[in-house]
Amino acid sequence: MKEREEIVYPGDKVMSLADALDWRETLRRQGIRLAVTNGCFDLLHRGHVEYLDSARRAADALLVLVNSDNSVRALKGPTRPVNDEYARAFVLAGLASVDATVIFDSERCTAELSALAPDVYIKGGDYTVETLNPEERQVLQDMNTEIMFIPFVNGFSTTGTIEKMRSNDEEVDW
Repeated sequence: MKEREEIVYPGDKVMSLADALDWRETLRRQGIRLAVTNGCFDLLHRGHVEYLDSARRAADALLVLVNSDNSVRALKGPTRPVNDEYARAFVLAGLASVDATVIFDSERCTAELSALAPDVYIKGGDYTVETLNPEERQVLQDMNTEIMFIPFVNGFSTTGTIEKMRSNDEEVDW
Protein backbone atom coordinates (compact mmCIF):
# COMPACT_ATOMS: atom_id res chain seq x y z
CA MET A 1 0.00 0.00 0.00
CA LYS A 2 1.01 3.59 -0.55
CA GLU A 3 2.18 5.79 2.29
CA ARG A 4 -0.67 7.93 3.60
CA GLU A 5 1.23 11.18 2.95
CA GLU A 6 1.18 10.51 -0.81
CA ILE A 7 -2.61 10.81 -1.10
CA VAL A 8 -3.71 14.08 -2.71
CA TYR A 9 -6.85 15.69 -1.28
CA PRO A 10 -8.86 18.10 -3.44
CA GLY A 11 -9.98 20.30 -0.54
CA ASP A 12 -12.74 19.34 1.86
CA LYS A 13 -13.20 15.67 2.75
CA VAL A 14 -16.99 16.06 2.44
CA MET A 15 -17.29 15.91 -1.33
CA SER A 16 -19.87 15.99 -4.06
CA LEU A 17 -19.91 12.90 -6.25
CA ALA A 18 -18.35 14.96 -9.06
CA ASP A 19 -15.43 15.98 -6.81
CA ALA A 20 -15.07 12.40 -5.59
CA LEU A 21 -14.86 11.17 -9.19
CA ASP A 22 -12.04 13.65 -9.90
CA TRP A 23 -10.30 12.52 -6.71
CA ARG A 24 -10.79 8.88 -7.73
CA GLU A 25 -9.04 9.55 -11.05
CA THR A 26 -6.13 11.14 -9.19
CA LEU A 27 -5.88 8.10 -6.95
CA ARG A 28 -5.87 5.77 -9.99
CA ARG A 29 -3.08 7.75 -11.65
CA GLN A 30 -1.06 7.49 -8.42
CA GLY A 31 -1.68 3.73 -8.14
CA ILE A 32 -3.64 4.17 -4.91
CA ARG A 33 -6.27 1.53 -4.10
CA LEU A 34 -9.67 2.82 -2.99
CA ALA A 35 -12.00 1.11 -0.54
CA VAL A 36 -15.62 2.24 -0.32
CA THR A 37 -18.21 1.54 2.32
CA ASN A 38 -21.63 3.01 2.95
CA GLY A 39 -24.18 3.52 5.67
CA CYS A 40 -26.29 5.86 7.76
CA PHE A 41 -23.76 6.43 10.58
CA ASP A 42 -26.45 8.31 12.51
CA LEU A 43 -24.91 8.28 15.99
CA LEU A 44 -21.22 7.48 15.73
CA HIS A 45 -20.17 4.81 18.25
CA ARG A 46 -17.26 2.48 18.95
CA GLY A 47 -18.55 -0.18 16.55
CA HIS A 48 -18.52 2.35 13.70
CA VAL A 49 -15.00 3.53 14.53
CA GLU A 50 -13.58 0.00 14.75
CA TYR A 51 -15.34 -0.89 11.49
CA LEU A 52 -13.99 2.18 9.66
CA ASP A 53 -10.46 1.63 11.00
CA SER A 54 -10.56 -1.93 9.67
CA ALA A 55 -12.03 -0.77 6.37
CA ARG A 56 -9.24 1.76 5.92
CA ARG A 57 -6.60 -0.94 6.36
CA ALA A 58 -8.11 -2.84 3.40
CA ALA A 59 -6.80 -0.28 0.89
CA ASP A 60 -4.78 2.91 0.57
CA ALA A 61 -7.77 5.27 0.90
CA LEU A 62 -11.31 5.01 2.26
CA LEU A 63 -14.39 6.79 0.95
CA VAL A 64 -17.63 6.55 2.93
CA LEU A 65 -20.93 6.92 1.09
CA VAL A 66 -23.38 8.43 3.59
CA ASN A 67 -27.13 7.96 3.26
CA SER A 68 -29.02 11.24 2.89
CA ASP A 69 -31.68 12.18 5.42
CA ASN A 70 -34.41 11.04 3.00
CA SER A 71 -32.82 7.64 2.46
CA VAL A 72 -32.29 7.13 6.21
CA ARG A 73 -35.99 7.83 6.83
CA ALA A 74 -36.92 5.34 4.10
CA LEU A 75 -34.66 2.68 5.64
CA LYS A 76 -35.02 3.35 9.38
CA GLY A 77 -38.37 5.10 9.82
CA PRO A 78 -39.72 8.61 10.43
CA THR A 79 -37.80 9.28 13.67
CA ARG A 80 -34.42 8.91 12.00
CA PRO A 81 -31.90 10.27 11.37
CA VAL A 82 -31.02 11.92 14.66
CA ASN A 83 -28.27 13.97 12.98
CA ASP A 84 -28.62 15.58 9.57
CA GLU A 85 -26.71 14.30 6.55
CA TYR A 86 -24.04 16.99 6.47
CA ALA A 87 -23.37 16.64 10.22
CA ARG A 88 -22.97 12.87 9.79
CA ALA A 89 -20.66 13.25 6.78
CA PHE A 90 -18.64 15.94 8.58
CA VAL A 91 -18.13 13.82 11.72
CA LEU A 92 -17.05 10.83 9.62
CA ALA A 93 -14.67 13.02 7.60
CA GLY A 94 -13.05 14.06 10.88
CA LEU A 95 -11.88 10.51 11.56
CA ALA A 96 -8.28 9.73 10.62
CA SER A 97 -9.39 6.50 8.95
CA VAL A 98 -11.78 8.27 6.55
CA ASP A 99 -10.27 10.01 3.53
CA ALA A 100 -13.51 11.31 1.98
CA THR A 101 -17.29 11.21 2.33
CA VAL A 102 -20.07 11.60 -0.22
CA ILE A 103 -23.78 11.92 0.60
CA PHE A 104 -26.10 9.90 -1.63
CA ASP A 105 -29.86 10.31 -1.89
CA SER A 106 -31.28 6.87 -2.59
CA GLU A 107 -31.80 3.77 -0.47
CA ARG A 108 -29.01 2.03 -2.39
CA CYS A 109 -25.68 3.39 -3.62
CA THR A 110 -25.60 1.43 -6.87
CA ALA A 111 -25.05 4.49 -9.10
CA GLU A 112 -22.25 5.82 -6.89
CA LEU A 113 -20.50 2.46 -6.75
CA SER A 114 -20.75 2.14 -10.52
CA ALA A 115 -19.29 5.62 -11.04
CA LEU A 116 -16.49 5.28 -8.46
CA ALA A 117 -15.47 1.70 -9.37
CA PRO A 118 -13.75 1.02 -6.05
CA ASP A 119 -11.00 -1.55 -5.76
CA VAL A 120 -12.53 -2.86 -2.53
CA TYR A 121 -16.09 -2.67 -1.18
CA ILE A 122 -16.51 -3.13 2.56
CA LYS A 123 -19.58 -4.18 4.56
CA GLY A 124 -20.06 -5.21 8.16
CA GLY A 125 -20.07 -8.84 9.23
CA ASP A 126 -23.83 -8.75 9.59
CA TYR A 127 -23.88 -9.03 5.77
CA THR A 128 -22.83 -11.82 3.42
CA VAL A 129 -22.48 -11.85 -0.37
CA GLU A 130 -25.93 -13.40 -0.51
CA THR A 131 -27.56 -10.69 1.65
CA LEU A 132 -26.02 -7.72 -0.19
CA ASN A 133 -28.50 -5.78 -2.28
CA PRO A 134 -28.61 -7.73 -5.60
CA GLU A 135 -28.14 -4.64 -7.79
CA GLU A 136 -25.18 -3.39 -5.74
CA ARG A 137 -23.65 -6.87 -5.72
CA GLN A 138 -24.02 -7.17 -9.51
CA VAL A 139 -22.39 -3.78 -10.15
CA LEU A 140 -19.46 -4.72 -7.90
CA GLN A 141 -19.04 -8.14 -9.49
CA ASP A 142 -19.19 -6.63 -13.00
CA MET A 143 -16.29 -4.31 -12.05
CA ASN A 144 -14.32 -7.12 -10.37
CA THR A 145 -14.38 -5.16 -7.14
CA GLU A 146 -13.14 -7.17 -4.17
CA ILE A 147 -15.94 -7.51 -1.60
CA MET A 148 -14.86 -7.75 2.05
CA PHE A 149 -16.81 -8.26 5.25
CA ILE A 150 -15.53 -6.91 8.55
CA PRO A 151 -16.65 -8.68 11.72
CA PHE A 152 -19.57 -7.03 13.47
CA VAL A 153 -18.68 -5.43 16.82
CA ASN A 154 -21.21 -6.84 19.26
CA GLY A 155 -22.86 -4.57 21.79
CA PHE A 156 -22.72 -1.39 19.72
CA SER A 157 -25.54 -0.16 17.52
CA THR A 158 -27.27 3.13 16.84
CA THR A 159 -30.67 1.62 17.62
CA GLY A 160 -29.33 0.27 20.93
CA THR A 161 -27.84 3.66 21.78
CA ILE A 162 -31.14 5.42 21.09
CA GLU A 163 -33.04 2.89 23.20
CA LYS A 164 -30.58 3.34 26.06
CA MET A 165 -30.92 7.13 25.84
CA ARG A 166 -34.71 6.87 25.94
CA SER A 167 -34.63 4.54 28.93
CA ASN A 168 -32.18 6.80 30.80
CA ASP A 169 -34.32 9.83 29.99
CA GLU A 170 -37.33 8.19 31.61
CA GLU A 171 -35.29 7.64 34.79
CA VAL A 172 -34.07 11.25 35.01
CA ASP A 173 -36.34 13.81 36.67
CA TRP A 174 -35.54 16.95 34.69
